[in-house]
Amino acid sequence: MTAGYRPEPFSAAVTGIGLVTAAGVGTAAAWRGVSEANDAPSVPHRPELHDLPCDFMYTITGLDTKALLGVAAQRLMDRFSQLAVIAAREAVADAGLDPSVWDSGRVAVVIGSAHGGLPFYDEQHTALTERGARRVSPKLAPLTVVNGAASSVATDLGAHGPSQAVSTACSSGTVAIGTAHQMLRTGACDIVVAGGAESVCSRLLIASACRLKAVSTRRDDPEAACRPFDTHRDGFVVGEGAGLLVLERPEHAAARGATVRAHIAGYGASSDAYSPVAPDPDGRGIERALRTALADAGLTGADIGHVNAHGTSTVANDLIEATMLRRVLGEHPLVTSTKAMTGHTLGAAGGIETALTVLALQHQLVPPTVNLDAPDPEIPIEVVSKEARAGAFDAAVKTSLGFGGHNAALVLTRA
Repeated sequence: MTAGYRPEPFSAAVTGIGLVTAAGVGTAAAWRGVSEANDAPSVPHRPELHDLPCDFMYTITGLDTKALLGVAAQRLMDRFSQLAVIAAREAVADAGLDPSVWDSGRVAVVIGSAHGGLPFYDEQHTALTERGARRVSPKLAPLTVVNGAASSVATDLGAHGPSQAVSTACSSGTVAIGTAHQMLRTGACDIVVAGGAESVCSRLLIASACRLKAVSTRRDDPEAACRPFDTHRDGFVVGEGAGLLVLERPEHAAARGATVRAHIAGYGASSDAYSPVAPDPDGRGIERALRTALADAGLTGADIGHVNAHGTSTVANDLIEATMLRRVLGEHPLVTSTKAMTGHTLGAAGGIETALTVLALQHQLVPPTVNLDAPDPEIPIEVVSKEARAGAFDAAVKTSLGFGGHNAALVLTRA
């Protein structure tokens, strides 16, 4: 399998991180939660899902969005946009940037989301059917469109460069970061705030996922329901969150003396062109994306020491992805799936997990795959479980697969 056309090598500097997750709110808390994994987040039963086979999801608690955003601003944003704005503010502050003085026309925003404000659609459909058209909110469109997070972040930061939304199902956040990498490479901007945001406690979505047998139905033990690469895995558990990075052209970061956390060195994307709901059973689509990303970075599988896998805890995905990773990278990389601490945050997953990969490179530490009690003997890779494992690696990979066959991979390198 060839990588095709290869542009000149380019690495985007990661200078800021913002995280809002069930494992912790804020980058330090999220990393501590994921890497230490001593206090697994609560996965509460949701009353609005009580009659469904899966009635639980990872939920962010203790986050006062009204106090952080203000009542007026909060009312103009769905929850996924609110989480994005909070994460963006942290990422920009972490990068040492001051939006009041930057060249706003050279600042772009690219944020992925699979579903946008789907819960508000649910609510408004109920209002329409039960109380009539006059009770439908005039804010339906601005609160629910997938570009709501990108628009809200750009407005909050005063960023006047390109503002884009990416919606490629569960690979949306990864594709958003890859898109940002390409924008910086072309010189279209100097700074991009990029990643993903999602919040979908929707009866309609969860009911459909139950029918599809995509989500776990382990109602008696929801904290242990998400079990990536485990023999007894039976589906993913939905989560909410946002993960955003500040990416810069390296010369721009150097000129202002920014601290660089890591680099996005390569990006690849592909389509399975196979099924709306199932990955290519041979894993050739995600393999193409990964090989393209490696070629883009000028690296080989032997250079990769760590993989933050898509690892959804579904029977098919985990095996297909693991087999592909072994085929492309060999047996040496230390692999993890952090979804058992954050839930599967769908369009936000790539943003959150790329941020965690940056932190793994910085700390030279691979977070554990929680709930991996009985490793599937057919999984042919080394998955870190139980506790974090120290390593020595200069390059890492983030892989993402999405419904519809949308694949993406990023190669990250140490600063």
